[in-house]
Order: sequence, then C-alpha cells, then structure tokens
Amino acid sequence: MSKSKSEVMVLVIAYRELAASRLTVAAICLCLLASAMASVSFAGESFSTLIAPTFDQYCVKCHGGSEELEADLDLASLGARGLSDRPELIRQLIDVLELNEMPPIDQAPLGPKLREQLVEALRSQLHVATDASSRLSHIPLRRMNRFQFNNAVIDLFDLRCNVFTLPERMMREHKSYFRPETGRMADTVYVGSRPLGKSQLIEARLAGVAAFPQDLRAEHGYDNRGDHLSLSPLLMQSFLELGQSIVGSPDFDRRNVGIWSDFFEPPPEGSDLIAEVRSRLNAFLERAFRRPVDDLSSERYVAYVAQQLSSGEQFSDAMKSVAGAIISSPKFIYLYDKFNSESTNRVVDDFELASRLSFFLWGSIPDPELLQLAAAGKLTTPSVLAAQFERMLRDPKLKRFCDSFPSQWLQLERIISSTPSPDKFPEFYYLKYRDSMHMMLEPLLLFETILIENLPILQLIDADFTYRSSLLEEAYQELASESFAGKKGNNAVAVLEFHRTPISDRRNGGVITNAAVMTMTSSTDRTKPISRGAWLAAVVFNEPPKPPPADVPALAENPPVAEQSLTLRERLSMHRQRADCRGCHERIDPLGFALENYNAIGVWRETYDNGRQIDASGELFGKHHFRNVVEFKDAILAEKDRFTRGFAGHLLSFALARELDAGDENALDEIVRNTASDDYRIQTLLKQIILSEPFQSKAQPSPQIPVVNQ
Repeated sequence: MSKSKSEVMVLVIAYRELAASRLTVAAICLCLLASAMASVSFAGESFSTLIAPTFDQYCVKCHGGSEELEADLDLASLGARGLSDRPELIRQLIDVLELNEMPPIDQAPLGPKLREQLVEALRSQLHVATDASSRLSHIPLRRMNRFQFNNAVIDLFDLRCNVFTLPERMMREHKSYFRPETGRMADTVYVGSRPLGKSQLIEARLAGVAAFPQDLRAEHGYDNRGDHLSLSPLLMQSFLELGQSIVGSPDFDRRNVGIWSDFFEPPPEGSDLIAEVRSRLNAFLERAFRRPVDDLSSERYVAYVAQQLSSGEQFSDAMKSVAGAIISSPKFIYLYDKFNSESTNRVVDDFELASRLSFFLWGSIPDPELLQLAAAGKLTTPSVLAAQFERMLRDPKLKRFCDSFPSQWLQLERIISSTPSPDKFPEFYYLKYRDSMHMMLEPLLLFETILIENLPILQLIDADFTYRSSLLEEAYQELASESFAGKKGNNAVAVLEFHRTPISDRRNGGVITNAAVMTMTSSTDRTKPISRGAWLAAVVFNEPPKPPPADVPALAENPPVAEQSLTLRERLSMHRQRADCRGCHERIDPLGFALENYNAIGVWRETYDNGRQIDASGELFGKHHFRNVVEFKDAILAEKDRFTRGFAGHLLSFALARELDAGDENALDEIVRNTASDDYRIQTLLKQIILSEPFQSKAQPSPQIPVVNQ
C-alpha cells in the first residue's frame, strides 16, 4: 500500500529512534545487602544441628536415598552449601512447611515447635542465600500496555478527553466522587459498571482513533508484566499508524488539547521558526521520553519539522505530524532502565525512579514536578521521595491505580462471564441486566475507601463498612443491612447510587465474602468450593495452587441419583482420592468450604436443596480450627502477617511489572515488618514498596539473556 511522503518520513524517524535507542531486554538492578559472617555461621550451624537431622528423620524416605525420588527432590545429598545455592528450593520448603503440606498426612508429623524452628532456620538460610547472590531479577524491557498508553497520551497533551475507550476499566466514576486530597470517601457515590455495555462506553474520546487489542492479565499476575508485553512488527506498525491517527483526529484541536497554545499554536510573525520549534520540541521530548534527550535525537525531529515547513505545510500541522512520530517512538512506547556494562547491581537513577513511581501509582508518565526533581538529582533523596509519594497519593490521577490494580488482584474480570441459571436464580437478573453489574462495584469501592482514608489492609478481610446500592441490598436477602433502611433507592442502569453502610453482621464485610466473588467462583447451578479455595489461596495468601492434572474429570453439575442425598463435601471427597490430587485438595478445600453457606449468587443459606445441613468447618494451615465463616475470618486475621506478605507480594509484582522470586524475600520481610508497626495501614504498605530495594534497584540481565540494542 502506498504511503504519502509525510507518512514515510514519520516511519523513518520512528525506526531511526528504534535503532538509536540503547534498550536492553532486561533492566539492571541492585541489592546493597552483603551477607554478614555471623549470619553465614549461624546458617551453617543450624543446618548441621537442626535442618539436616530433621530431613534425615522425616523427609529422606521419600526425598533421598532411593531410585524413585518424590518430586525429583534429593534432600539426602544436600549440604549446607548445596542448600544455600538454591534459594528457590529453600522458599519452596518454607512454603510446604508453613502450609502443613509436608510431611504428608500418612507420615509421622512434625511437632508444632519443631516445625516453627525448622521454618526459622530455613528463613535464615534463605536470607544468607539471597544476600550472598546479591542479585535481584531483572525487569524486562516492555512496552506500555493499552491502559498506560491511553493515560500517557492524555497527560502528554493534557487532553480533556480519552484517547479511546477502555473496557478494562470496570468501574466508571460519575459526579467526581473520587477526591483523594480530602482523605475521606463520600458517603454516597455515583458509579457506572462495565457490564452495562455501550451505555457506559459512550464518553468523550478522540473520533477516528481505534484502540489496539486489550493486554491480558498474566496468570496469577497483571497486565503490565514485561514478559507478556511484546511488540511484534505488525503491532509496531499499528503504533506508528496510531500516533498519526491521534493527532489527525478531528477532535485533536484547541478545544481538547491543553498544550495547544504552547506547542501547536504558530509563533508570532517574525519569530525564528526553527529556534521556536527546537525550544518547543526539547521540552516536549523530555516529557515524552521521561529524561533529557541528546542533541542528535532532538535534531532529527527539528529537521523533520523544518522540511515540512519548507514544503508549505502549516505550522500546526507540521507540529502535529512530529508529535505523532514522537508518540510512535520506542522511547515513548517502551519502559526500560538505562543499560550499563557492569555486572553488579545498581541503584536506579532519578529519572528511572520517576518513571517507576508514576507508572506504579498513576499508570502514566511522570509529571513535570517529578522530572524537575529528577533533573536536579533530588528525587532519590529520602525526604524528597517521601514528600512526592504523599503528593502523588493526593492527586486525582491515583484513580488510575484503583482502575487497574484491585480488579486484577481480585480477578474480577471473571464476573463478566458469570451467568447463573435464570431458572434456578431468577432474582439475579434485573430486567435485561444482571446483579453482577452492582456486585463488582462493592469490593472496588471498599478498596478505594481503604486507600483514600489510609485504613488498615485488614479491612479487606473483615471490614466494618461497605458500599451498596438498593438493588445490591435486595440481592443479599438475609444479609441485607438494617442500617440501609430509609436510604434513597436507585435502581437506575446508567448511573448507580451507592451508599456507605456500616456492618455489624460479620458474615458481611471484606472482599472474601462479597457477592461478586461468590458468584464468579460458582458454576451456573451450584457453588464450587475448589474454585473458591483456589481463589482464596491465590488472592488472599498469594500462594496459587498448581493446575489440576488434565485427566481429572469434573464433578457433574447435577448429581446422579446415588449422590443426590449427599452434601457437596461428601460428593467431592468421593472424587478426589487420587494421591497426586490429595495434597492440593487438603490445602484449598477447607478454604472453599468455609464459604459454602453462600450460594452461587452470594445469598446466605443454612442447608442444601436436599435439606442436608451445610458444614463450613475446617482448619487453616493445620492449626486454626474454625466452625463457620466468622471464625474463618478470625483464623485469617490470626495469620495477618501472612496475609500482609501475600498482599505486599501482589503490590510489589505489580509495581515491578515482573514475577517475584527468592531474591525478593528479604525485601518482603522488611515491608511486612514496617507495615505491621504502623497498624497495617495501606499507605504505609505502598510507601514501603517504593522504599524497598527491588523497587529502587535494577539488575543486569543474566548472562544467558542476550542484550539487544533496538
């Protein structure tokens, strides 16, 4: 297909930028901790006096000294040095011990005190192992995802509309309820919901701009993960065309572009046009590329505008064309740390820190204040960084964090496809809409309130308030709140009215018992305790179970005649007798059955349809017995540091755009300690994330990973 001369020049500039950029496949990070000799000595002693004897007594029967090793793991041949060289193995051993998965139930058990001592000794081994390696995982070179690209273009041009519609934003804000600068969430909020379809996607946006495909969430991860955000030649071509379609939109004018007069408006007659272009472009490029731009790169764009003007192009059109090229450049599209040839880990520079901060909390490029502090070399100063963190939490752009992280953390996209049986659950459907459009908003509003008001993250488990619409109150039936009575009802389908409601019945409250989670972890006809247990393990404790074997048949939706008198717990016990399934089921089934009193649309019940009593009892981590969901919440709160660690892991993974590994363990320990010391407040947790070594460091790619100069 033929292209105009202007389009060809845009392509040339973009590909020259691609060639000139020293981008690497991975970022380069630093861990400043050095292993202390005392720690090494203690770790070696604990191995010989505690770890090795315990392995010999309880583990090597299956994991050593035989031809058929369980899980291909030989603990008999491990010495202290061999163990310290395998931090990932140490982390796995700690996990199975803390979860009481080992020794197996049919083997001699570890006493509680011995188990605790063994875990502590292994943690010391892990700290030594990770300190000695002094290496964190690299953050891969990655492009912006669709959500970030939309935000970045809005901020770069100060647009008064969206670039394109984002269906991944599950909750729409109405009447400007989100005001983080106040430190208080409004008692009544007005919101919209994605399942409402086109009526919620009709919003101010640039005409003629087509969005590129939505970036999918990584399994047990997020849609900003570097290993998922590749850029094929076809997608690169799409970005080049997208940049020109944005500046070529009929809506891209002084009405919607806040920087119009400063960047696109022709200068006064008699001005030195090239000098004016150079001045405007230098400031624009620094903002777009998130750091100062070298003269060679800058002059490429200046020369392009000069040629456009000399060929008779209008000033505004020439500046539009070059702006389209800039937002198509790899230096705009890609997120990356500067490469250096040293093999050691390094602290990120001020500009890299500015980008990490802004993409974590705002899902976008740094604003001028962050860049100015970075240019002055002040952003990495602890007091300055703390002040900027506080400022960013008070900025309305924090809504983007709430539009991205919590829905992915909670896996709420699953509610979109939930379709309970209309015959069995007719009350789920309101006119042609589903209750799910109200359900999904409850946990999202809870998260936003906890963040804005800086409440303890434990409220995510057992909140004393919630937000509900009148329709959602009706949907809860027995669990509807008496305090909601008398509040204004609004079952509108465009703008939904939600009221802050106190909770006194602890069967309500938090993210784990809300109707959205109960519905999306059920099938069309019944609850699925295994799905609920797997969701809890992955989301609440950040310990996702392994996928089930491919040849395990699913439990029939409608029980055969011989099983119709059984409870669901009894039916499932008949279907999970396989040895390779038992370990995971012993871990996740008690979590799922704790929620069994909530039916497939989150309504409380005491019995099954066959009249049998529901048994929601179980044991958490083999040490916290519970009889019902309230005691189950108490059991989770008894393990609040473990929940905090899991939640911190989710946040750190989201902030770093990569999967965590053993090298991050020490940082997580410190994050949890410092968060616990401030009553587990969420803003303290976020601050600890940005103060952590993984967030403030970059790592050289591993030797086997080639460095690619784009």
